[in-house]
Amino acid sequence: MPIQSLKGALRIALLIAIFFVGVWSQSSGVIDDFIFYLPDVQFLAVQHLWLTAISGGLAIVVAIPLGVVLSRPSMARVAESAMQVLNVGTTIPTLAVLALSMSFLGIGTVPAVFGLFVATLLPITRNTYAGLKGVNPALMEAAAGIGMSPTQRLLRVELPNALYVIFAGIRTALTINVGTVPLAFLIGAGGLGELIFTGIDLYDPVMMLSGAIPTALLAIVVDAVVATTAFLVVPRGVNPSRA
Repeated sequence: MPIQSLKGALRIALLIAIFFVGVWSQSSGVIDDFIFYLPDVQFLAVQHLWLTAISGGLAIVVAIPLGVVLSRPSMARVAESAMQVLNVGTTIPTLAVLALSMSFLGIGTVPAVFGLFVATLLPITRNTYAGLKGVNPALMEAAAGIGMSPTQRLLRVELPNALYVIFAGIRTALTINVGTVPLAFLIGAGGLGELIFTGIDLYDPVMMLSGAIPTALLAIVVDAVVATTAFLVVPRGVNPSRA
């Protein structure tokens, strides 16, 4: 079957599937059930975004300067070792990190933010480090040749050329963060995980999807916002393959 015919058949099958799902949802009252949970979704989505904003913001504030420090020539011997220490936050399951945070900080928002912060730290640090180390050496030599100080080279040459890679790390980290926040409900921090895990416990698929679908949508929105910010901030003359 030609590719165009196959695409046409898939479109028709998708439309038919959407039609039958719509008929089924109308006849079974599923839409009314989703509407019933709408106030909970709105309230918990604000908590969800708040947890993401705090933990992600702290990770950005700490990870970018840390990546800059590790990329300096004087830190070359310890940079990879430091990365391996940060890697603990990603190799240990996030639920275990949250449980350890709860053991030291109690329950609620504080341990959740700390656990999410640890889990988000590595991608941003790694990309900051890789972006700065990947700047074209010829640019650095030219900057030194015209008398720029190390600080000027960092601010005017290295960071602008590394922004694309840095934003890629932020984009990945925040998107993962949004998808991880539901676990924070298990230590009393709220968020859309309340609907997801309660729906699982009660065998209520509508309640579970009322939490899962908005979580997926929030991840898409956060990814799009960061991508748009990167498009506006990264200098147009920067070649991403060299940044």
